[in-house]
This record gives sequence, structure tokens and C-alpha cells, in this order.
Amino acid sequence: MSTSRVGVRISREVPPARLTKLARQAEQAGLDELWVVEDCFYAGGIATAATVLAATETIPVGIGVLPAVARNPAIAAMELATLAELYPGRLIAGIGHGVPSWMRQIGAYPASPLTALEETLTAIRRLLAGERLSMDGKYVRLDEVELDYPPAVVPPVLAGVRGPKSLALSGRAADGTVLAEPAAPEYVRAARATIDADPHTVATYNWLALDQDPDRARDRVRKTLADSLKPSTAEHLRPMPFGEEILALIDESTGADELAARLRPEWIDQLTVSGDLAGCAERVRRLHEAGSASVILLPLPDEPEEDGIAAAGEVAAELRRTSR
Repeated sequence: MSTSRVGVRISREVPPARLTKLARQAEQAGLDELWVVEDCFYAGGIATAATVLAATETIPVGIGVLPAVARNPAIAAMELATLAELYPGRLIAGIGHGVPSWMRQIGAYPASPLTALEETLTAIRRLLAGERLSMDGKYVRLDEVELDYPPAVVPPVLAGVRGPKSLALSGRAADGTVLAEPAAPEYVRAARATIDADPHTVATYNWLALDQDPDRARDRVRKTLADSLKPSTAEHLRPMPFGEEILALIDESTGADELAARLRPEWIDQLTVSGDLAGCAERVRRLHEAGSASVILLPLPDEPEEDGIAAAGEVAAELRRTSR
């Protein structure tokens, strides 16, 4: 599998009725991967992945990410195995902690999220590999469970995590890691050092604003970037040269609008894939060089999804053209 892939993510806000058309557009745009989301309480990740796999021919589909505690891991493995067998080599399974407030809302938040995730990743990977498995963990208890239809091509299972303890867990318990936005090259390098595993695939999410006018690109992405900068993204920001400064700004700001207004142009450039075509392609190239095998571009939420997918396709094509 190539270590310089470019993909696009369909946002959780897209109604299910539009998935088929957008998935086909992403494949026709020449993108290497298509990622879908499972967030409470939007569309389900397994059903969404099945829909876009059925609507397309060759493009791999990533699920980013399933909450570990929302399903019994044996049932999750059954669902993933079914998709992997029907669409061999095209499924990438992402599993994470789940947003704490949502997991509490459904009565599923564990006392030890790290233990719950590690046990879940271990169980699902072993079941997908065709093992007959018994486990007596704190959260995962299985008694001689074995899939009747293990997939001929076992899909990679990635952990969607961000903190140092979770990244280290991903290194020992997953095939790869999904890093949420913003994931600048500095964060990718720091994360890979903490993961400390090889081979280990890293996929990164970053907001995309393609525009021949770099100032206009910054203006388009500014508010979306500010919305995504929270105390939980501290690990993303600390490796940046301006990390402590922007963290202090997040602390001081009364809301996303104020934070957006105070973001410096050079910060936006380094924390997003934005600018003209050559500039966007160069930012993706730097992410690949930092160790991100898959750079997943995120269309801006207040703009048409079709435009974002088309822009991602342009960036992927430019990167191929300039890498020859």
C-alpha cells in the first residue's frame, strides 16, 4: 500500500440520502481514500461505510471512528468482517474512545477508557484474523468466540486517539492511528515518536481551503479552525513553535469568534491545508514526509460538500503531477 495517499472525509452533517452521489464523486476525482464518520447521533458508521462501498468500485473506505464501548466487540468484528469480505482490500476500520459526553449520554462511558479501548482493539483484531478467542478482561469478556466468516483480506484496524497514553496504546494494540484535525507535521512527528511502532500507518485529518487567493483561503477556513481548537487539542498544538502562545489564546478567548479573529495568518497556514493549488499540494507533501501515510482532507462545513471533494481531487492530482 502506498505511503503517500490523499483522501477526503464526508462530514457527519451530510444527510444519508446524499452519500451515494458524494462517494461516487470522490472516486471519480481520483482520490486514494474516502472516509466516513460515526458521531452521536448522526448516521451509523457501519451502515454509512456499507453504503459508500456499494456505491463505488475501487476506492478504499475508512470509518473514522467507531466508539469502542458502543458495541460488543464480537458484534463489531462480525460487521467489519462482513464488509471486508464483500469488499476485499477496501475497508479501513477506525476505533476510538468515543466522546465522553456522548458515551455518558448512552450509559456506556467506562471507568478506564484506556483499558476499554485496548481490550476492544485486541479482541476485534484477533477475531478478524480468524482466531477462536476467549477473554476475561475488565470490559471484554468472550467465551470461545470465533467468526464463521472471517475475511480473506483482513482489514487494518486503526485507533482514533490523541493523547500520549492513548498513542502509546495504539502503537502496541492497533495497525495504525487516525489523528484528528488539526494535524500539522510537527504533531505527526511527535505522535509517531510516542506511538513507537513500525510498521504502523498514520492517517491525518486537516481542513481544506483551496483558493488562488491565499488571504481569501485563510478567511474561509479561519472560523472552522477556531471551532476545532479546544483544550482537548493541546497535544496537537504543543509541538508547534507557537504552541504555548496559541494555547494561552484559547484560554483567554471568550468564544470561537474572538479566537478566530486573533489567529495569525502563519498559524492558519501551518494548521490547515489552505492556499493556492501549489501551496496546498506542498502542505500535503510535508505531512507525508512527517510520517502521515494518508492525508485526509476535510471540506469546510459551511460550504458545499461537492466543492470540497472537487478541491481535494485537484490537490491530489497536483501532488501526483509534481511528484513525478
